[in-house]
Amino acid sequence: MSFFKKLKEKITKQADTVTEKFKEGLTKTRDNFSGKVNDLVARYRKVDEDFFEELEEILIQADVGFDTVMQLIDELKMEVKRKNIQDPREVQSVISEKLVEIYNAGEEQSSNLNIQEEGLTVILFVGVNGVGKTTTIGKLGHKFKSEGKKVLMAAGDTFRAGAIEQLEVWGDRVGVEVIKQAEGSDPAAVMYDAIQAAKSRKVDILLCDTAGRLQNKVNLMKELEKVKRVIEKEIPGAPHEVILVLDATTGQNALIQAKTFKEATNVSGIVLSKLDGTAKGGIVLAIRNELKIPVKFVGLGEKMDDLQEFDAEKYVYGLFADQVESSE
Repeated sequence: MSFFKKLKEKITKQADTVTEKFKEGLTKTRDNFSGKVNDLVARYRKVDEDFFEELEEILIQADVGFDTVMQLIDELKMEVKRKNIQDPREVQSVISEKLVEIYNAGEEQSSNLNIQEEGLTVILFVGVNGVGKTTTIGKLGHKFKSEGKKVLMAAGDTFRAGAIEQLEVWGDRVGVEVIKQAEGSDPAAVMYDAIQAAKSRKVDILLCDTAGRLQNKVNLMKELEKVKRVIEKEIPGAPHEVILVLDATTGQNALIQAKTFKEATNVSGIVLSKLDGTAKGGIVLAIRNELKIPVKFVGLGEKMDDLQEFDAEKYVYGLFADQVESSE
């Protein structure tokens, strides 16, 4: 049974709104990536070296990342040889299978957040300005609150004009209080205040915003270290997650940002915002394969519930929905 058929059976059984969100959210990437793969398959009578060269180019254009593309092409060649595949149409199903395998390969890393069963969970959000960090915090605040958890937000981005007010707007929208100080104040002091407030109010989850001035990299990273030290001193083992927010529409630039933040702070997971706004959604695979950091959430639209937990199979379904649904 082909991978498309297996995926179709699984997706049909689930038939949930999340699956549809992945399908809708990945429309631009699917139209770009799958459209080119379909064209490639239609033009070739057999699977040869020229076929793989063109496929390689399509994958690189989708921002899958050079190293990941090379690995994928090598594995595809081996699989085509092993199964003696002659018909290019059969390769599409193998591509989708290998994409899932590449994402799930290596050390076991869950896309679930490390939420503490007892006591306070502290989640620190990092990322450059303009990637959708505050929006992500707001949407996650809404998610946790709708699950019955008591949530608090900390306005740790005290340098960017309007950042505190932006978080407060989200706080009002989702009904979550924001702990803040004056613009320009010490972010570590804001975190200290927020932790004391969270403890006294028996809060379940504290979501902490931070500054994102990457052009002043050394100072920014020192600042993040200071913030982490304050949090850890007050709550041993915290922060329980350091989430890096990246803008999917920036493609390879997002990968460069991820490498920079990984060097400076112990990033435990990634939120890839605006995935619905890019035709180069292959960046998900590049990030996971080259940095070994799990993508925990992806932004698939503007609505409050369009920030969805990442699922490799639903992602691949979003890339190949038309082929999966037409598979017999």
